[in-house]
Amino acid sequence: MLLKRSLPKVRWKSWVKPWQQIDWLLFCLPVAVSIFGGIMILSTELKQPVTDWWWHWLVAGIGVFIALFLSRIRYENLLQWHWITYGLTNFSLIAVMLAGTSAKGAQRWISVAGFNVQPSEFAKIGIIITLAALLHKRTASSLDNVFRALAITAVPWGLVFLQPDLATSLVFGAIVLGMLYWANANPGWLILLISPVISAILFSIYWPLSEPIDLTKVLAVGLGFLGFKEIGFASLGFLKEIAVTPLGILWAFAMAFVGWLTLTWRRSGLAAIGAWTLNILGGELGVFAWNHVLKEYQKDRLTVFINPDHDPLGAGYHLIQSRIAIGAGEIWGWGLFKGPMTQLNFVPEQHTDFIFSAVGEEFGFVGCLVVLFVFCLICFRLLHVAQTAKDNFGSLLAIGVLSMIVFQLIVNVGMTVGLAPVAGIPLPWMSYGRSAMLTNFIALGIVESVANFRQKQKYY
Repeated sequence: MLLKRSLPKVRWKSWVKPWQQIDWLLFCLPVAVSIFGGIMILSTELKQPVTDWWWHWLVAGIGVFIALFLSRIRYENLLQWHWITYGLTNFSLIAVMLAGTSAKGAQRWISVAGFNVQPSEFAKIGIIITLAALLHKRTASSLDNVFRALAITAVPWGLVFLQPDLATSLVFGAIVLGMLYWANANPGWLILLISPVISAILFSIYWPLSEPIDLTKVLAVGLGFLGFKEIGFASLGFLKEIAVTPLGILWAFAMAFVGWLTLTWRRSGLAAIGAWTLNILGGELGVFAWNHVLKEYQKDRLTVFINPDHDPLGAGYHLIQSRIAIGAGEIWGWGLFKGPMTQLNFVPEQHTDFIFSAVGEEFGFVGCLVVLFVFCLICFRLLHVAQTAKDNFGSLLAIGVLSMIVFQLIVNVGMTVGLAPVAGIPLPWMSYGRSAMLTNFIALGIVESVANFRQKQKYY
């Protein structure tokens, strides 16, 4: 009795109090995914002399402590530091271009204390913080504020694209669109915003039933009908550089209609003409970029999912092997460490971008559904935090992280099953990648800070 009185009373509530308002389900699910990801990485490298699974868990452990630390610091402090965050983001992206390490045709890494750090991954957090601060002060309900947000984003986006890092630049686009939508931007404006990119794809990549139209023949026939037969094909040769496809033309007219409906100057017809012209120019710029800017490996990644059997031993090899591995898992899978495609290393880069194929082979269709269900829960909790945040800044932070996670999830899973281009986007918390892992946990810590310092809510 005396011994019990002499010992100091441990007040566990005082230890837990700084984190009592955080969303524990949102916090624990990514930790569980990280642990499972390490097991799957171990499975893909079981017969190789590497220890990526161990590094995966170590970096995830560091990320957990960072997330816990950030969650007890008021997220409002980021408001006064957002321009410094923006400056450091751009500085790091410039530094990697000047003194970075090259690998696989891209210069994306900086060597720090013997470790390769990828600044473009951390730039995602910088963009989320900067946009949340801007849209917190001025919502996207006016075109001026939308263009202001786009102008701020254009600098880091351009630096990432020039590395070249097409995958991360696409994630930037998803973050911006998601945050603009949440900040009350007109959905029609967002459609018009991405429409030139779609036009570029429709004009430069020849889809089935969308062969390019030969404008030299069309105009030569038209001129001949009008009586100008002396103008031959030779004088119209410059038109061969202009690519037009039926789908591209239809898309441009559809966007003209959207512009007429949503833009303020629609009565004069300038909105429709401007939207149509923007998409035609976007299509032609896409053709130019396809022929003169994009590297061959980038073209292969963008087109191989349409017909991977066209180059089964080259660009289509990753996708073909991934689909075979997932299909071989059937309903219940082969079991952990028993998948023949995984254990014999038939799927290249399986521990990074194609980790989902290992899940499909060893745990089958049921295992894939469980993983997707867990990610859906994570996204649902992120949305809940955004809806219950006490201010617009916190809500936009949560939506920015949600946009980042959702886009990476859809593209990564889609590319492993052949429904999306092989863009080199990792699966959050599961794929091996130290910079990506830390970025995801930093983002989680910021969202948990939003949850921790909101008014007390009753969870579902």
